[in-house]
Amino acid sequence: MKIAKFELFKVPPRWLFLKITTDDGLEGWGEPVVEGRAETVAAAVREAEGLLLNLDAGHIEDIWQILYRGGFYRGGPILSSAMSGIEQALWDIKGKSLGVPVYDLLGGPVRERIRVYSWIGGDRPADVVAAAKEKAAQGYSAIKLNGTEELDYLDSYEKLDAAVSRVGAIRDALGPKFDIAVDFHGRVHQAMARILMKELECFRLLFIEEPVLIENLDVLKELRRHTVTPIATGERNYTRWGFKEILQSGAVDIIQPDLCHAGGILEVKKIAAMAECYDVAVAPHCPLGPIALAASLQLDYGTPNAVIQEQSLGIHYNQGADLLDYLNDRSVFEYRDGFVYRNNLPGLGITINEEKVREAARVGHDWKNPLWRTGDGVVAEW
Repeated sequence: MKIAKFELFKVPPRWLFLKITTDDGLEGWGEPVVEGRAETVAAAVREAEGLLLNLDAGHIEDIWQILYRGGFYRGGPILSSAMSGIEQALWDIKGKSLGVPVYDLLGGPVRERIRVYSWIGGDRPADVVAAAKEKAAQGYSAIKLNGTEELDYLDSYEKLDAAVSRVGAIRDALGPKFDIAVDFHGRVHQAMARILMKELECFRLLFIEEPVLIENLDVLKELRRHTVTPIATGERNYTRWGFKEILQSGAVDIIQPDLCHAGGILEVKKIAAMAECYDVAVAPHCPLGPIALAASLQLDYGTPNAVIQEQSLGIHYNQGADLLDYLNDRSVFEYRDGFVYRNNLPGLGITINEEKVREAARVGHDWKNPLWRTGDGVVAEW
C-alpha cells in the first residue's frame, strides 16, 4: 500500500480536492485548501508529493511528522492546510483498506449523531429573520450569523444598535429554544467588542465567535471577564501548538479547529483531547466542501467534547456548486431534526463523484474574499 500518485482538482465554488492513489489501486480523498489561496496550497501539496511517493500510505503519524518536522520552517495556514488534506486522504485510504470508518480507527464512536448549524449572513443583511425562519423550517435548531459590518477601533453606536436589533429580531421570531451564535469574525476591536458583547447577553447566545483577533489573546482574556456568554475561537490556529496557549489562558469555552487547516483528523483529535483537560468544548470550523465535512464528522463521532458541527449547505459562498454536488450518495449528509447521524461506511464515509469533480475542475475558480475599508479608507478586517 505505497503512495503512488497525487491529483489535485480546483473546483467551484472555492475548494481544492486531493486524490491520493496507492500502488494497489486504493484511493483516498482530502481537502487541502485555504479560502482564497487555493493555488498556494496546491503548490505546497505538490512539493510534499516528492517526499511521500513510495512511502507506506498507512504510516499516517510518521508521514505527518515528515511533513511537519522535515522542513526547517513549519506551521502556518499554507503548510498546515497542505498537511491536513494529505492526512485526510491517507485516513480515507486506511479506512477503506480495512473496511471500517475512520472513527473506528481512532477509538470508536461515542455518539450516534452530532448537532449541526447553518450560517445565514448578517454583515450585509437583507432579511436575517426570514433566513433564520427558513433554516428553522428546514429542521435546523441553531444558526450562526455575522454580527457586524466592518468596524473601526471606535465606531458609532448606530452600527452596534443595528447588530443588536438583528439578533433581537431573530430571538423574537423563533423563541428561546432556538439557538443563535454570533460571529464577530475578528473584525471588532476591543472597545466595541466589550460593548457589543454586553448588549447581546440578554439573548442568551449559543456562543460569540472570534470577538477579537486571536493575535490579541490578552484582550480575549479581558473580554472573558466582562461576559457570561460562551466564547469560541480557533479557526485561524494551526496544530496543537497553536492551541496550547489559548487553552492555558482560560479565555475560551469552545475551540473551533478547522480540519482542513489545523493539521488533519488525528491532529484535531489530539487538540480536542487537550481541550477536554481544560473543560473546553470543540465545535469544528467547516465552511468548506464535502470532504472537509466528512473528515469533521469522523472526529465528531469519536470525540466526547464535540458539541456542534458547522456545515456549508446553502452558504452564500457556494455559487456554482454546493456541498452535495460532488457526492454519489447525498443521503450521507441528511439532516434530521437538526442532527446528522453516524454511518458505518469505510474511510471518510463518502463516495466522491469523480466524473463530476473532473468536469468541474476544467472550470475551476479564482475565489478571493472581499477587501473591506472603513469610511475613511483604511483597510478593515473582513
